[in-house]
Amino acid sequence: MSPLERLARDYRVALLSYLPRREEAALNRGYELGRSAVIEQVGLLELARVHHDVFLAVLEETQADDVLPVAAAASEFLMEVLATFDMTQRSLHESRPAARGPRPGGGVTASRSRAEHAGRTRARRD
Repeated sequence: MSPLERLARDYRVALLSYLPRREEAALNRGYELGRSAVIEQVGLLELARVHHDVFLAVLEETQADDVLPVAAAASEFLMEVLATFDMTQRSLHESRPAARGPRPGGGVTASRSRAEHAGRTRARRD
């Protein structure tokens, strides 16, 4: 099984676990999926396709009255998955020489991104 196939399988399980209860453990699994995707060199566009495919399948089985809350929860889950990609990108920008010019994003650091992620996680627990 390829890394992308594994990601698709695990993403579906994790998202379906998160949607009904919106528990921190399932959300954390999304974050870990993002880390695994970066390590396995799954591209951001491939990850977006996996999310899209799983999300469309979820929507097909969602009652009309529940579409907006499900969409909001799926978006929150995706943000957790993408957090590692964001931190990796910021780290790459930080590592480039100052001679290349200012960093996009106004100098936000990877450590700040990690701190923001930790703060969001703590806020959800409270």
